[in-house]
Amino acid sequence: MKTADRPLDDDDLAMADLAEIADWTPVAGPDSDDAGPALVRALVERVSAATGWTPAPLAPGEEIDATMSSWAFTTKRGSTLVAYDGLVFPDTRHSGWVGYEVKPEDMAEAEAGIDAAWPDHLALARKHWGEPDELGDFSDQRFLRRRTPNGFGPRRHVAIWLRPGAQIQLFSDQPTPDPLTRTVNVGYAVFLD
Repeated sequence: MKTADRPLDDDDLAMADLAEIADWTPVAGPDSDDAGPALVRALVERVSAATGWTPAPLAPGEEIDATMSSWAFTTKRGSTLVAYDGLVFPDTRHSGWVGYEVKPEDMAEAEAGIDAAWPDHLALARKHWGEPDELGDFSDQRFLRRRTPNGFGPRRHVAIWLRPGAQIQLFSDQPTPDPLTRTVNVGYAVFLD
C-alpha cells in the first residue's frame, strides 16, 4: 500500500463553505434518475440561487452531455463542490490522508491509517459543524449499515450532522479484501432530503 498524508487545508475551506448553508431544502432537486441538459441547467440555477456558488463554465463549443446529472461549483473560498439533485460533495483530492494501491495483505495497515487519520478530520468537522448528532464506528455494525446510503461501500467510522433538508456525513472507508478496496480515506458529503 502506498500512502499520502497532506494538510487538511482544502477540507478546512470546503467544510466552512458547507457550514454556511443553514437550510439545504432549496438546494435539493427532484429524486429521479434523470440526466441531460435540462436537468443540469435546472440544477445549476437552483444551486447557484440557493448558495451563491459559481457554476463551472462550459468551454467554448462544449455542450452538456445527455448522460450528465451533476455540475461543479466554485465557492467564494475557492473550493470546488460537486452537486447532484440529492448529493453535494467536495473535490478535495489533495487534502488529508489516503491509502492507495491497497493489496489484500494491507488490510491491517489500511485500517490503522484510517484510524489514525479519523480524529483530525472529526475535530475539523466539529470546528465547522459543531457536535455530531450521531457518531459510530466499526464496533457497531448495525449503526454503520443503517447509516450508510445504498450504493456506497462499507464504512469504518461515521459522524452525522442533521440540518434542515439534509444530513452531513463524515465517514471513512472500511478496507475489505473481497471485493478488494483499492483506496481508503476519510471523506464527507451532504445527503439531501
